[in-house]
Amino acid sequence: MQTGTSTAAGLVLGFVLDRAFGDPRRWHPVAGFGSAASALECVTYADRRSAGVVHAAVLVGAATAVGIGLRRGGVVTTALATWTVLGGRSLARTGQEMADRLESGDLAGARALLPALCGRDPEVLDADGLARAALESIAENTSDATVAPLVWGAVAGAPGLLGYRAVNTLDAMIGYRNDRYRRFGWAAARVDDLANLLPARITGMLTAALAPMVGGRSADALRAWQRDASRHPSPNAGVVEASMAGALGVRLGGRTQYRYGTELRPTLGDGPAPGVADLRRAVRMSEAVQVGAVLTTALWSILRR
Repeated sequence: MQTGTSTAAGLVLGFVLDRAFGDPRRWHPVAGFGSAASALECVTYADRRSAGVVHAAVLVGAATAVGIGLRRGGVVTTALATWTVLGGRSLARTGQEMADRLESGDLAGARALLPALCGRDPEVLDADGLARAALESIAENTSDATVAPLVWGAVAGAPGLLGYRAVNTLDAMIGYRNDRYRRFGWAAARVDDLANLLPARITGMLTAALAPMVGGRSADALRAWQRDASRHPSPNAGVVEASMAGALGVRLGGRTQYRYGTELRPTLGDGPAPGVADLRRAVRMSEAVQVGAVLTTALWSILRR
């Protein structure tokens, strides 16, 4: 049986691998899972919630079963599973590249890069809109791409890591409120909400605690979280976006254009709309929160066993 110390060591080593090498450029297991999910959808799709439940159960169950099979490998397999599911370095690198393109006035390049961060329609966004979209995505994905996998890894080792990534990937693929996925993607979206309840709040607490590292105030982050998060349509994105807005002293939310339509999001935080300098601060905050998350989850793994 894997010990808390070996789980902690695997999480830390996997985090270091992600920071050193980022996502594999070829043969990425998560991309392979996405291809398998798309192929299965051709068989399981129907405009019913029950079909979506079956689709999600098969895929998440398969990913978790692979994780159970990897348990015997100890530190090495936990580290490799952690590296596979983390996306922290790629997130920070993409955020910095977005800031570079906006700063140089390369709007076409910034629009081309935005789909790597989120599903908004880049063609309707100006420089300010691109900066806001990128910053909100960095806030949300700091939780989804790093904190949540680490939390589930601390809870359940490799099965938790791979199972969580399957849940989150499915939500990104089918968890939309459009005509095709409103019913079929319902299960994937709801399971993702549940899986991220605790990680999002840990992300919010780390963001508040580390706000002074980017020139912010912890009290402002907590105030924005308490006041604004519940107005967001997502129970988790509202927490991480509001705390980030408060930490940076900016205002997020407002008209949000997706390819499938437009949503009017509530405003989060006080202050001006974010600019390029704020986007760079958000990247630094994300990286600080990621380090805080791996240290916290590793310590928790050791103490709980």
